Amino acid sequence: PLLWQHLFWFFGHPEVYIMFIPGLGFISSIVETSTQRRIFGYPVMVLSLFVTGFVAFGLWVHHMFATPIPQLGRTLFTAASVLIAIPTGVQIFCWIATIWAGRPRYTTPMLFALGFIVVFTIGGLTGVMIASVPFDLQVHDTYFIVAHFHYVILGGVVFPLFGACYLYFPKITGRMLSETLGKWHFWLFFVGVNLTFFPMHLLGLDGMPRRVYTYLPEMGWG
Repeated sequence: PLLWQHLFWFFGHPEVYIMFIPGLGFISSIVETSTQRRIFGYPVMVLSLFVTGFVAFGLWVHHMFATPIPQLGRTLFTAASVLIAIPTGVQIFCWIATIWAGRPRYTTPMLFALGFIVVFTIGGLTGVMIASVPFDLQVHDTYFIVAHFHYVILGGVVFPLFGACYLYFPKITGRMLSETLGKWHFWLFFVGVNLTFFPMHLLGLDGMPRRVYTYLPEMGWG
């Protein structure tokens, strides 16, 4: 079973980064278009994308801290899991600096880019938290993990994808999408994501396990 977990997570963790790295490219396009400025620190941003892709292959064991792996292995994979937050943080600061220096137009794609920054940052912060072995052992297989995963995937994949649809649709078809409906779409989605998944952090900290069909009423998770 332990070998199977190693094989699965050696695929499963880099796969998550392969999902959201295209989203990071979408966000750069949206920010440049909406601010009419070239991305601040462009070479550094491109380099950080390469670093993210490279380091993503070296931290799969942080999914396995609750298994009997050696202490040295836990230490090394904790370090790698914290390290990968640095290139992602660099990219977020590049986008913020570009928005700060430009004159952003808050169109629907730009709103999805800003929503991405907020939601993905929260997901990244909880990711750094569960890179710590003692904390991970407490929240392993609880709803805290479910909340972290959805903040990262919805923030890192779905928000950029929606923003890119609104940005590229006119370029492909020659027709604009409705800004009014787009803004309704954004705010309903942004509020809905946070109302759905933020409380799961608190449930996880209270010990509510995932993958359980029902709970005793005296547990208080209802």
